[in-house]
Amino acid sequence: MIKIRKADERGHFDHGWLNTYHTFSFADYYDPENMGFRSLRVINEDRVRGGNGFGTHGHRDMEIISYVLEGALEHRDSMGTGSVIRPGDVQRMSAGTGVMHSERNPSPDELVHFYQIWILPERQGIKPSYEQKRFEDAERDGRLRLVASHDGREGSLSLNQDVALYTALVRDGNPIEYTLAPDRHAWLQVARGEVSLDGKTLKAGDGAAISDEKSVSFSGKDAEVLLFDLN
Repeated sequence: MIKIRKADERGHFDHGWLNTYHTFSFADYYDPENMGFRSLRVINEDRVRGGNGFGTHGHRDMEIISYVLEGALEHRDSMGTGSVIRPGDVQRMSAGTGVMHSERNPSPDELVHFYQIWILPERQGIKPSYEQKRFEDAERDGRLRLVASHDGREGSLSLNQDVALYTALVRDGNPIEYTLAPDRHAWLQVARGEVSLDGKTLKAGDGAAISDEKSVSFSGKDAEVLLFDLN
């Protein structure tokens, strides 16, 4: 079964400095029919104007992933981490017992366009931690590249949840197939471009909840996707 979540059905707020879309209920957007999918709790697509950002604020008991599509995102936190995340980088922050952090666009005039993803951890009260890695285009050109997993295999980031996150650059209409183990589910998020998922057209911002399927196949041109394999 594949259930499509269209981009224009998401919660949307334009705050001037921040233009944000919420796939699932978040902050002032409440949709009881879309509270998350399995352990995937938040998928926010944010565009932040130059020189603006999210001031210091706190999180607890959440796996937070940032994935930048355009521009740069500067991160600072109470663990002493300071970094800049750019396209090709994937960042994971485990909030655990509690962490304070800020995120801002360091450019005075360029937009930063990124996804922020929250995953419910397998247990509460873990020690906060931070990890960031870079995955070059060649690693995910026309194929799925594992970028985060429960055990950190294949050079991926480590997650405190039984989730595998893949990313792919979908080129030239060549299909990419993914096989799901029994009792596993998937979420496909189209970050840019357009793909055909088992005959269904998904455009940028669209997502698809996938359950009770042995495999899925998608193709497209000049598209970028995120695929979550979930328990």
